[in-house]
Amino acid sequence: MGTASTMAAISEALGMMLSGASSIEAFGPRRTVAAEVTGRQIVELVRRNIRPRQIMTRAAFENALRVHAAIGGSTNAVIHLIAIAGRLRVPLALDDFDAISRTTPTLLNLQPSGDRLMPDFDAAGGVPALMHELRDLLHLDALTVTGATLGENIAAATNRDPAVIRPRAQPLQADGALAVLRGNLAPRGAILRTTTASPHLQQHRGPALVFEDYADMLARIDSPDLPVTPETVLVLRNAGAVGVPGLPEWGSIPIPKKLLAQGVRDMVRISDSRMSGTSYGTVVLHVSPESAVGGPLALVRDGDLIALDVPARSLNLLVDEDELARRRVAWLPPRSPHRRGYPRLYQQHVTQPDEGCDFDFLRPQSDEDLAFVPPMVGRS
Repeated sequence: MGTASTMAAISEALGMMLSGASSIEAFGPRRTVAAEVTGRQIVELVRRNIRPRQIMTRAAFENALRVHAAIGGSTNAVIHLIAIAGRLRVPLALDDFDAISRTTPTLLNLQPSGDRLMPDFDAAGGVPALMHELRDLLHLDALTVTGATLGENIAAATNRDPAVIRPRAQPLQADGALAVLRGNLAPRGAILRTTTASPHLQQHRGPALVFEDYADMLARIDSPDLPVTPETVLVLRNAGAVGVPGLPEWGSIPIPKKLLAQGVRDMVRISDSRMSGTSYGTVVLHVSPESAVGGPLALVRDGDLIALDVPARSLNLLVDEDELARRRVAWLPPRSPHRRGYPRLYQQHVTQPDEGCDFDFLRPQSDEDLAFVPPMVGRS
């Protein structure tokens, strides 16, 4: 359940993919058939004047969030869904992810949250079978690209392998896979995938070891002199959308070599970056606002105590507010090497993760903006 598989499943749950198509293997006759049927259905949707925004409603996004929670989906999906919703003026916030995750069981036994693979999910019935298990939590009247409702699409779906798609009475985890954390270290939120985090680290307090940027982390992480213990909280900053720029998948900070030799396989790791959907561990991501724009992550120093409490959804820097105020006064934003061109445009206009890391000028400010169709150019 990497980012690609996650977004495919969510596209189906959102109503924007043909029912049952998201889990089909990439190469094979069923994928070819699905592509051909999709092409015909696109023409039918145009003929019927059904637009994407008629399908991707608030109810459809809530369905997508339910499926994301139940499949143990990639953390990248949070940014993608908020960005899509922003382009459609559909209200969607980090708190929606957390609220829905708290009331949705994780049902899909798939790596990295479980031990099975995508072909097993497809053989078990795919997204329609999983949604059938969740049907009382879904908006079944939501329109889909099939021209039918979600409820009509999944009415005949069956779960063909309860070891892969767990029944509601035997979930992989009682709640969903995503937790949204807040506190003085992440005033606008941070996220963690709970199904791939170590249970003993989900309530943890430890001293910070700060890496100023990705190059600093690479240069020091495997040093035998690195001042680190299993209780240390690894912090990577200046790795966000503005700081890099571009928000690469740097958040899965490796376990230091000296600790790997001692048998340590997980530590609390915190960054303003993101990570691959196939990664795992107690990794806190998308800390907002990011350090490069003055977020609290920029103020952390080696040795500062950090407290993570996933059940309480909190992430806090245990430093006196007066001391933090002094550090803010002394803080200077990192100087960007990009003075012009696309990277500079990106840094000036990209939003933070809680707003989807989209360009601010691409989010419509009114319903009139959303409905605007530019005139055709070069047509007589």
